[in-house]
Amino acid sequence: MQRRILIVEDEAAIREMVSFALSRHGMLGVEASDVRGAQEEIMHAVPDLILLDWMLPGMSGLDFARRLRKEELTRDIPFIMLTARGDEDDRILGLESGADDYLVKPFSTRELIARIQAVLRRSSPAGLDEVVSKGGLKIDLAAHRVYADENPINMGPTEYRLLSFLMTHPERVYSRSQLLDQVWGGDVYVDERTVDVHVRRIRKALEPFERHKYIQTVRGAGYRFSTTL
Repeated sequence: MQRRILIVEDEAAIREMVSFALSRHGMLGVEASDVRGAQEEIMHAVPDLILLDWMLPGMSGLDFARRLRKEELTRDIPFIMLTARGDEDDRILGLESGADDYLVKPFSTRELIARIQAVLRRSSPAGLDEVVSKGGLKIDLAAHRVYADENPINMGPTEYRLLSFLMTHPERVYSRSQLLDQVWGGDVYVDERTVDVHVRRIRKALEPFERHKYIQTVRGAGYRFSTTL
């Protein structure tokens, strides 16, 4: 099935360049110049991935990203932030808004396609048909759902993959680089601090139900999943 990629970008030349690159790799690029146009395209057909420019007229891409993660229809759609803002603080801010990846302009279409393919692979892994339960926390690997004390927990796709990996490999410490390889993939070029951002988001989602410190920081080593202190 052809992948549908929504390009939300106010510069027509960039939209056209990206659409052409996507078509050469068997994907369909759908274009929108602002948030309103993006919402119309999403209502017409939910895309497999969104390429989202930070600076948009009307509503910024950053604010739109936060809205995407709050709404049920769009909260599981992976997206890549496209922006000229390359400072570390800006990258962290973009990731904290829910972005699965972050690409600084100007970028090559070759790198963009590689990142899109990597995010799509991460968003639809071959799951196991089973439920894993530990310390009141349950993850349904077939349905891609997380429950704490039987309450459904809303999580973005990257947080889900990170939590499911750690839950299925409990009590073992993984470094940030190991987690990047296992969860993001070895062909993805992201900073190790990306792991910290997603761990914080998982902890925030689980905080109301957390009797245990599920994801523990091991100083100088990395993270582990545990139901014991």
